[in-house]
Amino acid sequence: MRIRATVAAVTGAVALSALAVPAAQAADPLPDLSSLVPSTSKAAPFAAAAPADESEGDTKIKSVTVNGGKNIVVGTTVKKSFTVSVTATDPKGIYDAFPVLWHGPDAEHADGGIEPTTMDNEKVGKCTHSSATTATCKVTLVADPQTNIYGNILAGTWKVWAAAIGKDGDYVIREAYKTTKVQRASKLTVNASPEPVKKGKTITVTGKLSRANWDDLKYHGYTNQSVKLQFRKKNSNTYTTVKTIKSNSTGALKTTVKASTDGYFRYSFAGTTTTPAVNATGDFVDVK
Repeated sequence: MRIRATVAAVTGAVALSALAVPAAQAADPLPDLSSLVPSTSKAAPFAAAAPADESEGDTKIKSVTVNGGKNIVVGTTVKKSFTVSVTATDPKGIYDAFPVLWHGPDAEHADGGIEPTTMDNEKVGKCTHSSATTATCKVTLVADPQTNIYGNILAGTWKVWAAAIGKDGDYVIREAYKTTKVQRASKLTVNASPEPVKKGKTITVTGKLSRANWDDLKYHGYTNQSVKLQFRKKNSNTYTTVKTIKSNSTGALKTTVKASTDGYFRYSFAGTTTTPAVNATGDFVDVK
């Protein structure tokens, strides 16, 4: 059984002690927010929930962007690096901001997390100041099927915990500012035969829909899924749907069509909450 790589998140008391800098100390160097980032632990389950919504003063989070607005797709071997940007504002300016991704029905029962990567002696966020009061801080996170993406249970919707601190020590924490999706990578193949084929004869189109299994780090067939068979003529750039079929108990696809003209056949899968959309590379058929 694979060892779960889980997250020991900071408690509310730890977060507040690190963030809440008295106004009298505002002239002193502020703390490195990396001290707030949940640390990875292979020895214990998710130990404590991230702090609930907290704030002091007038620091505000304006927006959070995860992976450029795209879903995070993870396979079985390759680490997926992506950026998260936190834009925050404070009348005295922003000192730093950062996010953490977490999974679970609620913070009290979270079962996974993805934390920012850090360099020694560096702040978590790399902040760009658009004005004296507003900054966008970017961090890099890594979804790794060998560590923090430990099983299929983690596929689907994740929540984004975000924090920001002003130069005057004001701060804000949002337990679940927004959501994003972490998905199991998908693959789709197609083969149309025979090639070449006489016009009017039957073409058999086979293929397979599969997706990453984070429990055993292999790809398995994605069963009972609707998949479109599509065709585009030789000199066209547009695919049209011929029919829709379902993958069988092993993810295999098979159907037949009549040969009409030269062109490319492909299968197309629209995706689900846990698995991204994917198109097979078109297979050319020469019709005589």
